[in-house]
Amino acid sequence: MNIIEKSDEEILAMAQPLWRDLIRNSNEGKYGEFARNFSSALARAMDQVVAGHQFANSELARNLSEDFDALGVIRRGEHVTVLYRQRSTKKPGEWLGRLVLGYEDGAVRIFGASIF
Repeated sequence: MNIIEKSDEEILAMAQPLWRDLIRNSNEGKYGEFARNFSSALARAMDQVVAGHQFANSELARNLSEDFDALGVIRRGEHVTVLYRQRSTKKPGEWLGRLVLGYEDGAVRIFGASIF
């Protein structure tokens, strides 16, 4: 099964709840919940100490708005990248959100996530 064969609409339907969960768990500082849909490689690479520091010290990471817009889908190899216009509840402006999805053991998993 290759996720790049899905339509944009199918990909966005899978991505939106995952992005919402990341936003909610980032705002609440719940690292365990934040990482629960990560691929095994991403989960191993994510240092809990670094992530905890980010949650504790980043005004942006703790104040993400649920007001976001999907900008598009990029397909590459066995993964798709969904780009989002992300806003904050405390800081003015907009950020670029990036969510990389693919299949692992038959389930959609997060292979990368960031906000620029």
